[in-house]
Amino acid sequence: MISIVVPVYNEEENIIPLFEKLKKVIKKEYEIIFVDDGSFDKSYEILKKIHSENENIKCIKFSRNFGKTAALMAGFETAKGDIIVTIDADLQNDPQDIPKMVEMLNKYDAVSGWRYNRKDPFISKKLPSAISNKLSRWLTGLKIHDFNCGLKAYRKECLDDIELYGEMHRYIPAILAWKGYKIGEVKVKHYPRKYGKSKYGVKRLARGLFDLINFKFWAGYSTRPLHLFGGVGLIMFIAGFLIDLYLVFLKILYGEKLSERPLLLLGTLLMIMGFQIFMTGFLAEIMIRNYYSSSNKKIYVIKEKLE
Repeated sequence: MISIVVPVYNEEENIIPLFEKLKKVIKKEYEIIFVDDGSFDKSYEILKKIHSENENIKCIKFSRNFGKTAALMAGFETAKGDIIVTIDADLQNDPQDIPKMVEMLNKYDAVSGWRYNRKDPFISKKLPSAISNKLSRWLTGLKIHDFNCGLKAYRKECLDDIELYGEMHRYIPAILAWKGYKIGEVKVKHYPRKYGKSKYGVKRLARGLFDLINFKFWAGYSTRPLHLFGGVGLIMFIAGFLIDLYLVFLKILYGEKLSERPLLLLGTLLMIMGFQIFMTGFLAEIMIRNYYSSSNKKIYVIKEKLE
């Protein structure tokens, strides 16, 4: 079975055309999971109608807008298929690309779409996205071209224990690569948005950058925070110690009044801060054993669910 997860946020004019296209291209047993992320237009009314007329349609409605990451997480947890495909509801991706992505899962654990001929404004979307993708490749080490393409395909087992938050949905392939899964990429078609408004903006770009930095820290130090904090703290402590040692020699050799030297305060401050940062890493090393993901907390609230 193939499970198709579709996040929806104010896409009333796109839902039915997308549904009709999806039905035409999926030849295997399938389910389509629409996740309404707090839409305030008629999106959910349309989804309920589609659900009432089609037994393989599932609908989830959030109590408010929690974001695309939360919508995908809800879809992943609801999906029953062996293969999970994600696609945005804006009709900018072509469902006809799904079969070739599913076929590539014979060689890969996950396949990411690449909008190689992207039909979006250059200044507001293509340029920021190019910068973001280059930075993402550098920090994550995953050499794919388009981290933020909404069209992706996964083997179900890859997503069973994944934890997402913030704007981390765009880095799912990087997270899976870090876990040891094999990631593929394929060129997909892209169209200009015909109906509705884009949800992408400078604010989302900034949030994505912060989450990228968070991913880099998490991937590199989530199981060994003392290696980061301890290293920084040790450097600061040694620097402060050497400064104060230098002042002690000046006191012994030349009888200088250390109370009049601001350098004494700097050296002492560096030693204290270095020790505190080291202890932060030590405590984090202990706390990591009770990592919050084991609590099964959700990052969203479901108002209604139709199966």
